Amino acid sequence: MSEQQPEPIVRTWREVVATARRSAADGLVVGTSGNVSARVGDLVLVTPSGVPYDRLGPGDAVGVDLTGRQVIGELKPTSELPLHLAVYRETGAAAVVHTHAVHATAVSTLVAEVPLVHYAAALLGGPVRTAAYARYGTPELADAMLTALRDRTGCLLANHGTVTYGSTLDRAYERTAQLEWLCRLWLTASSVPGLNPSLLSHAQLDEVTEALKGYGQKG
Repeated sequence: MSEQQPEPIVRTWREVVATARRSAADGLVVGTSGNVSARVGDLVLVTPSGVPYDRLGPGDAVGVDLTGRQVIGELKPTSELPLHLAVYRETGAAAVVHTHAVHATAVSTLVAEVPLVHYAAALLGGPVRTAAYARYGTPELADAMLTALRDRTGCLLANHGTVTYGSTLDRAYERTAQLEWLCRLWLTASSVPGLNPSLLSHAQLDEVTEALKGYGQKG
């Protein structure tokens, strides 16, 4: 990245690369699958297409405006750019994480909504939906994703993977990790022969959602 780029862009690109590398280290993506982006004003910094994350450096930044027009970098943006831009246009997101997490992707082939086996669903706004299948990189996939994301901060993409967003990259990534864990938990519990997992009711989940408003440290 040119030294003339503003410091917020330099810092945000560094965070995008770090998050992408973290997703690979945590086993949420394989090779160059998945992608990460973050918004700085009307600019979206996004991982490039087909470049291993460990090879990305300060000079490899890719930036587009909200219409998808590339304004920073020479590398081609991820093929999932329409998906990222759709989230930014329709929500207040500042960061988006897309992965091919194994357990979540497996669950996306089985159910239209992740069963309520744990109150962690409240961290994603409620029961996590599965977006209808559409080929990667298409407007159809972006539209299906937005439907599944309604009043949620994460969803599954059928036969594909996950999408989560947040006000920071850390929050978006934490939601991805929670969604993968939730799906792994359901697959584990439902694999016991002759038994079915007990599920929370929507009222019980609403109770958790209310309790989470006061969770954590103040300040």
